[in-house]
Amino acid sequence: MVITTTTGEPVENNIKEQLDDILSRYNKGRESLIPLLQEVQERFGYLPEESMEAIANFLKLSNSTVYAVSTFYAQFKLTPTGKRLVKVCRGTACHVRGGARILREVEKRLGIKPGETTENREYTLETVACIGACALAPTMTVDKETYGQMTTKKAAEIFSDQSKAK
Repeated sequence: MVITTTTGEPVENNIKEQLDDILSRYNKGRESLIPLLQEVQERFGYLPEESMEAIANFLKLSNSTVYAVSTFYAQFKLTPTGKRLVKVCRGTACHVRGGARILREVEKRLGIKPGETTENREYTLETVACIGACALAPTMTVDKETYGQMTTKKAAEIFSDQSKAK
């Protein structure tokens, strides 16, 4: 499988060129670490190992320091993610109203568990502590769209075409 950037270009062919472009816009101070990680992830959809090594070299930090920061913050991904991000709420209101059933249905439809990505890299599934839409519980989001008062039937409808595409 060829990994591509968010613009669709193969990573293998242009990662160094793109990293050089990103790094050229930052100063070499330690304060650039998180903004650099954020921009690299925005560009590639995750943090390729080569990018973390390049950032460490650029900032004159150890690879382990860059890795520690990138694994400390939940926003950073070390593996490629799907084009679409599905988040199922596990907060109290969603739990009480059947959130676990919704999660099981989404897992069944996508064929993955939380933290995994479908083989076709269309979806990545995550769980979150709270979406912030408790009045609509149980809830989930697909990218920036929130789905409230979820049922297993609604979840099945949302992902009905996905079970054929695995």
